[in-house]
Amino acid sequence: MTKIYFDTEFTGLHQNTTLISIGLISECGKTFYAEFNDYDFNQVDDWLRENVISHLQYNGTFQILEGSKTDISYKSTTENIKDKLTIWINQFDEVEIWSDCLSYDWVLFNQIFGHAFNIPKNIYYIPFDICTLFKIKGIDPDISREEFAKDLLVKVAFQQGKKHNAMWDALVIRECYNKLMTI
Repeated sequence: MTKIYFDTEFTGLHQNTTLISIGLISECGKTFYAEFNDYDFNQVDDWLRENVISHLQYNGTFQILEGSKTDISYKSTTENIKDKLTIWINQFDEVEIWSDCLSYDWVLFNQIFGHAFNIPKNIYYIPFDICTLFKIKGIDPDISREEFAKDLLVKVAFQQGKKHNAMWDALVIRECYNKLMTI
């Protein structure tokens, strides 16, 4: 089973939140990053502008950059992102999803596909949370993820990112998981 680590950025911690971006990285380094151009712009406040929107790869311009099935970077509507994400996920036989504080992330991930029954069949229906893994390993789940994984993050060949960019956060989640599994 392939582990995929993911993160999302969205318009707020409330019931009607909408996706701004999603980043996924497999345990073998294949990536998917997408920014949504159909999120609810009316829900964007100053904090989101400063801490999330400013870290978007496309920064408000419409571009489509497609790579191979290995690495996809894309900005479009939810429907088009769903199609590309499905293709990307289907390159793996079986998928186990890991995230961090995944309450909103998992609901929004399922929403991309309409609801949980429509997610690609190769995805295991139970997601896993590194917050719980931190707790099980006896580490405060409120620890700085970047600080915890800094020794591993230095070793990866990945452009230095910033917190609240979905792709960077997915990479941090993967490196936290890798370190936690050695403890």
